[in-house]
Amino acid sequence: MHYLNLIRYKNLSIIAFTQIVIKFVLFPTFGVFTTLNNFQFTCLVLATVLIAAAGYVIKDINNVIADGINKPDKLIVTKKVSLNTANNLYMVLTIIGVCFGLYVSNSIDKNSFLAVFILVAGLLYAYATNIKKIPLAGNVLISLIVGLSILIVGVFDLTPAINLANRDFQKQMMSLLLDYAIFAFLINLTREIVKDCEDVDGDYKQGVNTLAIAFGIKRTALVCFALVAITIISVIFYNYAYLYKYTYVLAYFVFLVIAPLLYCAVQLISATQKKEFARISLVLKITLFTGVCSMFLFKYILNA
Repeated sequence: MHYLNLIRYKNLSIIAFTQIVIKFVLFPTFGVFTTLNNFQFTCLVLATVLIAAAGYVIKDINNVIADGINKPDKLIVTKKVSLNTANNLYMVLTIIGVCFGLYVSNSIDKNSFLAVFILVAGLLYAYATNIKKIPLAGNVLISLIVGLSILIVGVFDLTPAINLANRDFQKQMMSLLLDYAIFAFLINLTREIVKDCEDVDGDYKQGVNTLAIAFGIKRTALVCFALVAITIISVIFYNYAYLYKYTYVLAYFVFLVIAPLLYCAVQLISATQKKEFARISLVLKITLFTGVCSMFLFKYILNA
């Protein structure tokens, strides 16, 4: 169980779930042309999940001091898993993940696509060792990678199937994936900054100069408030522009996406305590999941 917690199996499950929903729910709903068979797609999911798992491991390896202060009861590396074992696990997960990426890229005659997995693995390592110490830079990087985990399904499954006859249709689907990727980016960016507010004591003692340390918790909370407000406005605009005819869809977004975000916005105005930021982080995580689940609604929209 310690190893599962080390690789953040719950977060990995959400990544895999999102990609599976895109492949087996969203794409069939719209009838788009795809490239990957089930085995190839499984390898794509495994490549994504294993490299993400490696990223969590290297992050914990380089975050031992801060985690020992911020969450001593949940410290895994050095307390439950030795540093040497964690380093070996990081290497194994990265290598296997990249190998799966190599297989998928080669199987669709797009060897250049392997660069995506190598680049992400390298960026996750750079984040854990250096970039995390730069205010906001690490938050943005991780959030971009989260968004990429959505787009990568379209890159590998849609783009190789594009031809002159279906080009516009395929591009529309990529555009829809981009919308979800932007939503995931905004939610995750906000959550990463909120977590920095939650972990400010340990980060300070480890010498990590996060936004919460550089700007102070109150000002950083206002930055999070602004990001939540931008996300709310974007979701409302999207619903008004494309989904206003569908009552059940609107109700879904109002109660399961917009309402939780409004709760977070209100809480961020006065939040100062660790437990308050932890609660906001959890609500944002749930909202990201409910946002992804909205993909199931498109079948209702098209049949309405």
